[in-house]
Amino acid sequence: MSAVRLGAAFLGHGTPMNALDQNRYTQTWQAVGKSFPRPRAILMVSAHWYVNATAVTAMPRPKTIHDFYGFPQALFDIQYPAPGLPSLYEEIAEIVKPEAIGADHDSWGLDHGAWSVLLHAYPAADVPVVQLSLNALKPAQYHFDMGARLSALSSQGVLVIGSGNIVHNLRAMDRDHPDAAFPWARAFNEDALAVLTSRPEDAPGLVTLPGYAQAAPTPEHFLPVLYLAGHLAAIGVKPGVLVDGYAYGSLSMTSLGVEVPCPPASADLPGASPLGTSVPGEQSNI
Repeated sequence: MSAVRLGAAFLGHGTPMNALDQNRYTQTWQAVGKSFPRPRAILMVSAHWYVNATAVTAMPRPKTIHDFYGFPQALFDIQYPAPGLPSLYEEIAEIVKPEAIGADHDSWGLDHGAWSVLLHAYPAADVPVVQLSLNALKPAQYHFDMGARLSALSSQGVLVIGSGNIVHNLRAMDRDHPDAAFPWARAFNEDALAVLTSRPEDAPGLVTLPGYAQAAPTPEHFLPVLYLAGHLAAIGVKPGVLVDGYAYGSLSMTSLGVEVPCPPASADLPGASPLGTSVPGEQSNI
């Protein structure tokens, strides 16, 4: 076991085209990977494994999943061949008791919410990666509590990363304004940051704010930030904002971290990646 306590992060992943791009968001993800001591493993909590169960991948070689539609072939050609760590399932199952958790030996792998950011943070794909599903049947408090329990992994050499978007409304996307934010999107993102950076223990209550339904008409992209909030509350620290910004009016690209000495993103780099698809946003699975 590692004697070095690792931090944790939430990365706003946006369009999968970020996997192919260099911009101020991907620069931040690269800096995150360089900031931590080398982890024993990475536990990814991705918006794109949203199912009616709590499970952990437990295969030695997780497959790369291309779970999006209408994008260039170059994205479908990407492979992220990081090994898994099947033994980590037992550690996680013990840590989250009395909650039950299943082991997925063959159905999932690494979806684009995981590999599109890890491709920048750990481009060698030589750190074992395990994914945790988001249980669609559970309320916000459950996900926060799971994040709190999983914070124990940070003293065991496991880096926990959430990947989603605090604001994620695909039906409202405006293709003509790639770096803009609708007022309602900016308002909710700022309200969420005020809570996350000062009183993370109150983060589950964000789902009761009037702007939540428009900012997150489906909850799966918002829920990963609650794992970071639970981690923060459990260890009694506040996070830093690693990078902030918006894409296509209705996506926030905010990333946060704790114990991440990550330099500010360069203002000289572009913001949001080209959308990369003509498929309507709600059908693209961004």
